[in-house]
Amino acid sequence: MAAQDVEYVELYTNDEQSTLQYFVSSLGFTHVAESAGDGSHSSLVRQGTMQLVITAGRGTEAFLEAHGDGIADIAFGCDDAAETYRQAVSAGASVVSSKPDRLAVSGFGDTCHTLVTRSANAGPPADRAWQPIAGAPTPTGHIRLLDHIAVCVESGSLADCTRFYADAFGLGKYSSEYIEVGDQAMDSIVVRSPSDGITFTILEQDLTKKSGQVEAFLSRNGGAGVQHLAFLVDDIISAVRVFRGRGIEFLDTPDAYYDMLAERLPGLERQIADLRATDVLADRDEWGYLLQLFTRSPYKRNTMFCELVQRRGARGFGSANINALYQAVERDELADG
Repeated sequence: MAAQDVEYVELYTNDEQSTLQYFVSSLGFTHVAESAGDGSHSSLVRQGTMQLVITAGRGTEAFLEAHGDGIADIAFGCDDAAETYRQAVSAGASVVSSKPDRLAVSGFGDTCHTLVTRSANAGPPADRAWQPIAGAPTPTGHIRLLDHIAVCVESGSLADCTRFYADAFGLGKYSSEYIEVGDQAMDSIVVRSPSDGITFTILEQDLTKKSGQVEAFLSRNGGAGVQHLAFLVDDIISAVRVFRGRGIEFLDTPDAYYDMLAERLPGLERQIADLRATDVLADRDEWGYLLQLFTRSPYKRNTMFCELVQRRGARGFGSANINALYQAVERDELADG
């Protein structure tokens, strides 16, 4: 039995109010419910089809001590939760919870997967009581859905991790790529559910090369974990302008990147001014164009961050931008001296 969709994602945080403000006031999620009990407190926020649970307090301490603020649970909507649970345990997953109101198993690092049987309307975690927020509007905004989840794992574990997600949850291998940038390199494998409702981009550093961003994240995060959540939007230029106006910090893009973009992607000449003004990156595959931009991590340990993605037919994940950015930085450095 396969896992099909991401039912919700649960983020553990040291500062619930600050994190809630980040997603609601800045990224446009709607605060729809909350739950309190036994020293813990959770807030449920929604936008498009994306559900995020923000939890602080009792039960989060060990995770936060080890990893800092980050994703502790990615809940899967399954064809049959009980059968997927048995399948995952047979494939080597550890039991996190076997209670009637929560079947959960281990995933990568200390991130687990709560398993629920798919329904027409995805709901919040069933293992706690929820109180609706009075007058909460219907979630609307720029974000449509969760496009993919990027995961960093320790070097040498990528193949085993991929096999585990195939055997435990039925996530098939969608693509793979070796990305070499200067004297750094990393391997990536994308796994996806049969419904396309779950997409993981799993990354590992090539330790025969110079240490890079994956190893840096693993060091800050205290091991494997979710590097970023990627949100699909219809108009990334508009979304970036709105979110930046609300205080979201995005990564800067070297000006030289856009000097090279017209030659690299000749179909986007008319948009280069808008892309340059917003720092948005562009890539192309055989199916179409991809526009993307990454936020800075809002957390003290510089752990998880977010990505905005607009797809114009593209099915990839913008890996060519890694090389393009590297070349742009080199060009800027040469120009400076």
